[in-house]
Amino acid sequence: MSTITVPSSIPHVTEDVEQLRKAFTGWGTNEKLIIDILAHRNAAQRKIIRETYAETHGEDLLKSLQKELSNDFERAVLLWTMDPAERDAFLTNEATKRFTSNNQVILEIACTRSSHDLLLAKQAYHARFKKSLEEDVAYHTTGDFRKLLVPLVSTYRYEGPEVNMTLAKSEAKILHHNISEKTYNHDDVIRILTTRSKAQLNATLNHYNNEFGNAINKDLKADPKDDFLLAVRNTIKCLTSPEKYFEKMLRTAINKTGTDEWALTRVVTTRAEVDMKCIKDEYYKRNSVPLEKAIAKDTGGDYESMLLALIGHGDV
Repeated sequence: MSTITVPSSIPHVTEDVEQLRKAFTGWGTNEKLIIDILAHRNAAQRKIIRETYAETHGEDLLKSLQKELSNDFERAVLLWTMDPAERDAFLTNEATKRFTSNNQVILEIACTRSSHDLLLAKQAYHARFKKSLEEDVAYHTTGDFRKLLVPLVSTYRYEGPEVNMTLAKSEAKILHHNISEKTYNHDDVIRILTTRSKAQLNATLNHYNNEFGNAINKDLKADPKDDFLLAVRNTIKCLTSPEKYFEKMLRTAINKTGTDEWALTRVVTTRAEVDMKCIKDEYYKRNSVPLEKAIAKDTGGDYESMLLALIGHGDV
């Protein structure tokens, strides 16, 4: 599922730290050396590198990287070097402050992480920003978006495989009734989407499809310009088919007039160690072009090299 390539024999952490320090000193920054080390270490290894770097040089590795790098390459390296929970906390905090796409990033993180990973992200948020993720999401959203997003970031879903088919049938009817009535923000719709396990939701949505003849997201396209309906569709897609959601994010980011590096960097750095292989397969199936080819066509320089390394196409 992960696409990063870690050498079978990696140097001792002190050697990685000294090599990174070496990359920052002398005439110009050695970006290739930074990629060769950081893009080919897993989260646990990067964490030890960062801890050892701070102990040895008295500075957070992120600060050293920030001083040396710039633009999209800097953002990709910084996000990748962060601990996954810290990264999610940073991204959600950043999203609350942006005027565009903020709801999308918040629901993406709330719905595609496991319950445990979401809890770790909320703890990291609390530690870094001295307030809760829930209170920031509540403060920075309004109306139906607040009604959906606050419970999404507050939930701790059951992760097991057990499914109640009687419940799935009754809740499929509840969803269908409210969609037919166009009461998309109904308390029951919000409750089902924000509390049920992913396995239970899948059972409910399969029954919805079989019973009413349409996939639920097709019925939720009644008004394509309705932003709240888009948020509901994205919630369902993130919870049930994350690889399809992220494929669409990448396709939209790359195929726009001018690449959306913000989205491209976020998806690659957050999914490289999770399910990027599935996302790449989905991308090829949908676009008939390998993801690495699409990224290489739309990016350049060290930024391109970093992204390609993370999706499994860089030099080891």
